[in-house]
Amino acid sequence: MTNSAKLNNANSAPLELSSALLCVYGRGVAKGYAIGRAVVMGAAALEVAHYRLSPDLVAAEKKRFTDALKITRLDLQELALSIPSDAPRELDAMLQVHSMLLTDPLLAEETLTLIEERHYNAEWALTTQGQLLTEQFSSIDDEYLRERGGDVRQVVERVLHTLGGTRSLAALDHFHNAQEPLIVVAHDISPADMIRLRGAQFAGFVTDLGGPTSHTAIVARSMGVPAVVAVGLARQIIRDGDLLIIDGEQGAVLVNPSPKQIADYQSITQCYNAERAALTSIKDVASQTLDGIKIDLFANIELPDEVDLALANGAQGIGLFRSEFLFMGREDLPSEQEQFEAYKFVVQSMPGKPVTIRTLDIGADKTLDGEKTVAANPALGLRAIRYCLARPDMFMMQIRALLRASAYGRVRILIPMITNMQEVLAAQQIIRVAQNDLSAQNIDYAHDIEVGGMVEVPAMAIAIEPFAQALDFLSIGTNDLIQYTLGIDRTDSDVSNLYDPLHPAVLRLIASTINAGVRFNKPVSLCGEMAGDASLTKLLLGLGLTEFSMQPRQILDVKAMVLQAHTNALRTSIAISLNRGNPVDLATLK
Repeated sequence: MTNSAKLNNANSAPLELSSALLCVYGRGVAKGYAIGRAVVMGAAALEVAHYRLSPDLVAAEKKRFTDALKITRLDLQELALSIPSDAPRELDAMLQVHSMLLTDPLLAEETLTLIEERHYNAEWALTTQGQLLTEQFSSIDDEYLRERGGDVRQVVERVLHTLGGTRSLAALDHFHNAQEPLIVVAHDISPADMIRLRGAQFAGFVTDLGGPTSHTAIVARSMGVPAVVAVGLARQIIRDGDLLIIDGEQGAVLVNPSPKQIADYQSITQCYNAERAALTSIKDVASQTLDGIKIDLFANIELPDEVDLALANGAQGIGLFRSEFLFMGREDLPSEQEQFEAYKFVVQSMPGKPVTIRTLDIGADKTLDGEKTVAANPALGLRAIRYCLARPDMFMMQIRALLRASAYGRVRILIPMITNMQEVLAAQQIIRVAQNDLSAQNIDYAHDIEVGGMVEVPAMAIAIEPFAQALDFLSIGTNDLIQYTLGIDRTDSDVSNLYDPLHPAVLRLIASTINAGVRFNKPVSLCGEMAGDASLTKLLLGLGLTEFSMQPRQILDVKAMVLQAHTNALRTSIAISLNRGNPVDLATLK
């Protein structure tokens, strides 16, 4: 292909892009630039091709499958040799089980039979037999044997990636110490997958699906690397090892760029990095507007080790600790002690600063390993506080861990997805029971711990008064608030262009929540992705917001805007626009 191909073009690029072998467009959801080699994450089992072979191709297909088994087995042997000495002993045992499954007649020979007798292609035959075995394991009463179904799924995935010539997520472990920048290319990346990916030093992300508040976007911003989502065909047209340039500003991905383009983007990247470095000069400057209004800038984190990044960027506390990431990407639930240690670590790392920990927010796009999503619409199903109240033992364990951690600093408990007062009262009752249990056991905790609620469902925002009175603080979760207000799936690339944080209805709900906090003297923060978008900082200040919580790497950008703002003038301008029902023009905000 000699001419530039332009797919899903939602942006016009002022730079000269036409000399690249291929240039694709999506949505730039994390700013910055990256140059690196593509690491293509292959398709999942449900996405494999299904076709029947002509009789003369059956023998070759059987050989293709047996060769894939051999290669996968060699990969496992190589992985076993690279296990660190301090790694859990179970890891070696798991690899041995996977190697044994590759030679198990029920998997290998039955798959070959499907190829021979039904003329299935290898991927179709393997996933068909793998699904059968998984269902058989799931019906076994013995818990140990029942869990082997998960091993079957993982082995099938490994072989599928070998057949397709792509890398599985497990294989990406080899790149944690790669010598050159690497860029992940995937159809989509689940929240559980992102836990593993953030452990490696990837230079950027490109996905077929997603939107500005998809988890790929959120984690890319937290890692400080560029990301382009909603490309549409990235994984089909980008090959493993292709040289890529990600332009997070324009939402462009250049595939196998020209030497001139590489040189141009190297220069652009240097300038961008210099601008980022210059922002560190305001890290210790007091966060207040030109008219002297103090603005608190907190950090959102997902794992305890991110607290160092929050401090490095001048965070005044943790405004949102997404505790569900302690539960995801693992086969078992974290114990009370494990949770306590994680919460305690963050609290002690933030001496004297508030640490707001959100209780388990499972559901929608975030699931626990081994749990199947059966709801017709998971975003409207059993998630967040609904999920926790349906599993009181699990919820009680987390509340006890949170209370115990409160003995070491200022912990605030945040309840997500509240829609009615019954949920608030039920959560408060569980907290009281946990407090009584700890008191009876002479275990220390903060008796005056603050309990707040996330405002992310329109029902709560519209009827905010009783919630503002019953809770100690409010935190606006704009990602879901926008989704539910506008009826738009925030992770769906087909409608991501309709996801509008400036919609008058959204701004009115945010404004009314902030006003309710003022009337009832309750702190109100905003912890959704709007908080970290520096282009929206003056708008939010004009709505009366004084507490922002965002990804750590966004704090200094927002602070720079705060230092230039005059709050009273902004409030007057925005109030006029909202009262008249006019769209807010960000360019006019001074």
